[in-house]
Amino acid sequence: MHKMSHQRLIQLKSLMLNKAREDLKREAAEKAEEKKTALSKRMNPIGSLLTMQQQELVDLCRDIHSKIDQVDEQRYEIALKVKKNDDEIADLNQQIFDLRGKFKRPLLRRVKISADQMLRALLGSKHKVSMDLRSNLKSVKKVDVKKDDTEVKDWRDSIDAKAGMEGKMAMFEGAQ
Repeated sequence: MHKMSHQRLIQLKSLMLNKAREDLKREAAEKAEEKKTALSKRMNPIGSLLTMQQQELVDLCRDIHSKIDQVDEQRYEIALKVKKNDDEIADLNQQIFDLRGKFKRPLLRRVKISADQMLRALLGSKHKVSMDLRSNLKSVKKVDVKKDDTEVKDWRDSIDAKAGMEGKMAMFEGAQ
């Protein structure tokens, strides 16, 4: 194989571009001709509206309205077919992704949610899980070698005693 000269390469490219331009012009002319023939099949010449009687004009309007209704029905049916085909294509594309093992990740929005709401969403509403960390801690009993005469109270006891309305009343009465 020998190399082509630069001039020959440019000449071939220009010939190919000219051929492509001619093909595009020819296709456009063919499409215009097809459109013309299709419209001539569907449309009947109306004639002069000025020479028509009133009843002929009314009949012409009714005929045009019925044709508009037919075209609308056809357009609606075609739109339904297109939608059905689009849905089928989307399903087939999803099956292809599933078979390949590559999954489309849906776009996620950022949502502010509390930890309790997140647990409720994950575990369902029947699970009552709270994020109260103190209640989830294990209680550890310490053995004190030294004991004072004064009894040391556990701080949790005082918190539990103050919880609820009874605790509030006891604090109020103790303050008086």
